[in-house]
Amino acid sequence: MNNSEIQIQFPKPGEWGEFTLTAVYQDADGYTRIDRYTQDDIPAEQAPAMQAVVAALVGLGEDWQASQVWARRNWVLRFSRGDAGSYQTKEVVILTVEAINAQGGRKLFTAIEYPSFVLKDSASVAFFRYFTQS
Repeated sequence: MNNSEIQIQFPKPGEWGEFTLTAVYQDADGYTRIDRYTQDDIPAEQAPAMQAVVAALVGLGEDWQASQVWARRNWVLRFSRGDAGSYQTKEVVILTVEAINAQGGRKLFTAIEYPSFVLKDSASVAFFRYFTQS
């Protein structure tokens, strides 16, 4: 079971260059760790995965701007050619996004509504593992 989570807060929604990333995870001794990072703390090799998160957020459009994102690692099933007996699992990162609009309204967007919030690339999974040590 994976109890790890990454939370990303954007103090100025729509301006993706400034953020706080908070990783919540259990360490090897079973204690809950909470580590915080700013955009300046993200290692260069992890920057492309962070850009993938931002690319997914841009898909919300101008009416809604992401203010906070939750990222969780999970597994999805892939069926081969409609054969229910032939499937594979793939590790992914799934985003849930809280966005605001110009009138101050807030709304949650999920991967059910936005399939682009399921990050399937290995760099996103490596990014999650890097910050949560899992």
